[in-house]
Amino acid sequence: MRIPILPVLLLALSSCTTIASTAIDVVTLPVKVVSKGVDAATTSQSEADEKRGREIRKAEEKAGREARELDKACRQAAAKGQPCAMAPPPQ
Repeated sequence: MRIPILPVLLLALSSCTTIASTAIDVVTLPVKVVSKGVDAATTSQSEADEKRGREIRKAEEKAGREARELDKACRQAAAKGQPCAMAPPPQ
């Protein structure tokens, strides 16, 4: 009686492949975890540029609001015949 060897070998080899891929996953897991931690802890140059751009934009918006408020106050004072109150110098 002849035993079909090929199906038995294929079955045995497929389990080895699964074991090998699991071993590779276990070995590479710490590297992946550490790299994600480092990426979360550091800021790239583009992220720093974006943050600085947001800060500048907010500062410009604040300066624009203050200028509009001063202009409005000066127009109201002029309508009443009073001198325009100057805003304190920027700090």
